[in-house]
Amino acid sequence: MKKKALLTPPRRLFWFSWKLLVAFSLALCILALISLHSSPSTTDLAAASLSRRSRPPSDSFLGRPKIAFLFLTRRNLPLDFLWGSFFENGDVANFSIYIHSAPGFVFDESTTRSHFFFGRQLENSIQVAWGKSSMIAAERLLLEAALEDPANQRFVLLSDSFLDAKEGRYNPKMSPAIPKSKWRKGSQWISLIRSHAEVVVDDDIIFPIFGLFCKRRPPVDASKGNMNTKLQKQHNCIPDEHYVQTLLALNELEGELERRTVTYTLWNQSTTKMENKGWHPITFTYANAGPRQIKEIKGIDHVYYETEFRTEWCRNNSTFVPCFLFARKFSQGAAMRLLSEGVVSHFDASALLDKKID
Repeated sequence: MKKKALLTPPRRLFWFSWKLLVAFSLALCILALISLHSSPSTTDLAAASLSRRSRPPSDSFLGRPKIAFLFLTRRNLPLDFLWGSFFENGDVANFSIYIHSAPGFVFDESTTRSHFFFGRQLENSIQVAWGKSSMIAAERLLLEAALEDPANQRFVLLSDSFLDAKEGRYNPKMSPAIPKSKWRKGSQWISLIRSHAEVVVDDDIIFPIFGLFCKRRPPVDASKGNMNTKLQKQHNCIPDEHYVQTLLALNELEGELERRTVTYTLWNQSTTKMENKGWHPITFTYANAGPRQIKEIKGIDHVYYETEFRTEWCRNNSTFVPCFLFARKFSQGAAMRLLSEGVVSHFDASALLDKKID
């Protein structure tokens, strides 16, 4: 029986080096695959960097400023005829319009009753689901498109910002990138100045964390029976009610903000068989959307926040002003009454453009 020949030292060194090279190559391949799935591509990062470099400084624009109206909708705009009348009263040089709708949906003569919306849809829109990070992704797309025009100095989605004192939506897994002391809550409808809009669009750290750890809990479904108990134990978070407010807090910008809403909402606490008790916005109908009700809304000059036990007086710098520039929610019947009774007034852009802070 022949014995297996022993490898000489040079051959042993060769085989060891070859195995080490193969292992190192496999490790590099695995790391490359992980990087492709977990990180933005070099092209994406380069494009984002180029976009930031090509964007003019937020305080360098010297021309006539505009307001960018950003519409986030499922498909069409149900009250486009009311908005059309609103814009008809304004100077087209004072505003611009951007719409995020369902991918492929086009605003033209067949889908909208107002020419102001023709062709104003984003070409890179995404499918959006309420209560998921796709909502704030769509907001970022709207802001990004509007920032391409240096004349756009204010961006309107309309909302407020206040501490999340009672709802427990903060997920400890967000720490340390998002400490609990910086967690904020508000509505997704916001008004931003240009420098703050740039902070939202340029963020590539906080947004991915929201995608991972801020998710809406599934609603109660009677058909699932006892499974609901398990589902309702999941952490509940609504991304679009926290993202912008928390991001601005993390960037130490709260001193530049007004912590109140510019959109009036009438809330009512209600219960249905399919959901837990909660606050829901009342929809104005033909019967309760007359001139008197609108005048009352316009006359409101302070807001009391029950969760913080504080009253916010509405000012533009040191001057007291009406709190609300917009209101929700209105049925088509209510919208028709507002038009027929001449409630929709002249669109004065200075009401937004003259403000120095959000």
